[in-house]
Amino acid sequence: MTGKQRLLAAMQHRPVDRVPVMCQLAVGHYLLHTDLTPVDLWFTSEGFTRAAVTLQRRYGFDGILINLPGRDPDWMRHVREIRTAADGSQTVHFHNGDVARCPADDNVQHAAHTPRQVPAIDRVDPDTLYYDDPHCLGGMKYPFYFGLEPCRGDPDDYWPDYFFRTIDLVVGEVGESVSVHSEIFSPFTQLMELFGYEQALMHLLDEPKKCLAILAAYARGAADLGVRQARRGVDAVLISSAFAGGGFISPQQYEQFVLPYELEVVREIHRQDVPVYTHTCGEIGDRLELLAATGTDGIDTLDPPPLGSVDLQDAKHRVGDRVFFKGNVDPVNTLLSKSREEVRRDALWRLKVGSPGSGYILSSACSVSPRVPPENLTALVEASREFGPPAE
Repeated sequence: MTGKQRLLAAMQHRPVDRVPVMCQLAVGHYLLHTDLTPVDLWFTSEGFTRAAVTLQRRYGFDGILINLPGRDPDWMRHVREIRTAADGSQTVHFHNGDVARCPADDNVQHAAHTPRQVPAIDRVDPDTLYYDDPHCLGGMKYPFYFGLEPCRGDPDDYWPDYFFRTIDLVVGEVGESVSVHSEIFSPFTQLMELFGYEQALMHLLDEPKKCLAILAAYARGAADLGVRQARRGVDAVLISSAFAGGGFISPQQYEQFVLPYELEVVREIHRQDVPVYTHTCGEIGDRLELLAATGTDGIDTLDPPPLGSVDLQDAKHRVGDRVFFKGNVDPVNTLLSKSREEVRRDALWRLKVGSPGSGYILSSACSVSPRVPPENLTALVEASREFGPPAE
């Protein structure tokens, strides 16, 4: 089987020749383990494509997650100067006075020349919201626009074509044999980014009706983006809903503020016959059934203790017949801190527990941190090959 075939079969709970392996890599990991500069990786579709394909091939992964949006090929028209430091970090100075600081091992930090003002909730009109992406040039704004030049079209003309450029490049290069996945931000994540985490959580308590109207607007945009990504040829769409775990909201709040809106997003993407799965970090052991109730095809991360609260065997028993699982390998206490042999043994145990009946993808629970040794990642595919086909 190719990686593309293997991952699709696992997501559909069909037999596989071996359990597929696919990890989400932190931006810093791409930077430390390829020859890409921070500017090329972050600001160009060609750079991210080269980094993603290079490490997919090096580690033997069956799939690639595209978790940065496509970039404007003419983005340099905004740039006055790029400075490179001795440690490889770079600083981009824009004509409008903005500055983007690009570490050699981490995400870019964009500082606007006029500090961003978090909008007051009574000033936010849900009709002006559709989809907001903090990873676009210039970061978050309200009302949102994709670059540094304010402009905004209606939903029928909302997305610049370059937004899908990285998908086009990756699918064109490896899409015949490798499973290519895209990412959208959940409505709840966008709400958190719009107001900032602490203030957004307060608004859930003080302004629940306004929050629900905002979430409904974001759900329409997120669904639209997922549908458009599916039409560009991705094999699955990941809903990034990182802040919907127990460290932020209760199961009751999840049922009110997350479930109905992710349900809408999933339903619309499913009309394209493309699988959808959900990434939620940390404490989710108390809401696995609620996650499954969104109609999602799979659950990603499944952070084990001490990072989270998911026991893989318990999760398999509770919802393993309804969703596939991706993750559960501790990215800090195992992948970063243990030897290659210890990683291999840990992976074999997770394969034994998670793979029966198919429906399991071996992966780090959350992103692979920048300084995880490459040999610990190749150990995952080695363990999958050693383990072989899962039990029926």
